[in-house]
Amino acid sequence: MMKPSDLLLGVSLGLIAGYVDTAGFVALFGLFTAHVTGNFVLIGTELARPSAGHVLPLKLLAIPAFAAGVIVARLLDFRCARLQHNPARPLLLMQFVLLTGFMVAGLAAAPDLAPQAPLVLVAGMLGAAGMGVQNAAGKLEFARLAPTTVMTGNVTGILIDATDMATGRATPPVRERFAKFFWPVLAFAIGCIAGGSAYMWIGFWCLLPALALLAWLAVLDWPVPVPAAAAKAA
Repeated sequence: MMKPSDLLLGVSLGLIAGYVDTAGFVALFGLFTAHVTGNFVLIGTELARPSAGHVLPLKLLAIPAFAAGVIVARLLDFRCARLQHNPARPLLLMQFVLLTGFMVAGLAAAPDLAPQAPLVLVAGMLGAAGMGVQNAAGKLEFARLAPTTVMTGNVTGILIDATDMATGRATPPVRERFAKFFWPVLAFAIGCIAGGSAYMWIGFWCLLPALALLAWLAVLDWPVPVPAAAAKAA
């Protein structure tokens, strides 16, 4: 089996995040599944200027669902450490299961989607929980990668490094960091375009390509982490 490279992981996870986040945003009345920042803004907007669609419950429920995804991912990480198992595959499989539930609930709710319909609320919560797992995995297992779900910091870093490169001040580590952050950002942007377009074309079935990519990542030959004690002894 192929061993995943950091570039492959960063690009794949960035693509999945942009794809799922945009598909969810288009499908679920402006809900962000991949990050909570946008939902806080939308909740504030809804409280200040309520819409006729009554989308506030959907946005509110996404916050604890996202938190639950992060917490359960952390607990799974603890369990894997205790059993001396590599947590990468279990975390990716957990995200796969949650996003599959997101798709199934969305398909069951269609074609008459309403912001307060029970299946729509379930779909939103499952999508947010699934992307909460990816956010947690980025901190716990993939910290060596550029963040793959929230791009503001990535773009800021890219622009700073690009300025250094353009003015001749860039060192080799700066060029390496630029590449490390640039490709996931590009993949995220492509995922956003593809996810929104695919939902408009085939509805919630559009999540199948993201699920297939996630499943492929989960079955790759992950390197087994070296225990801390063994690393010190070496």
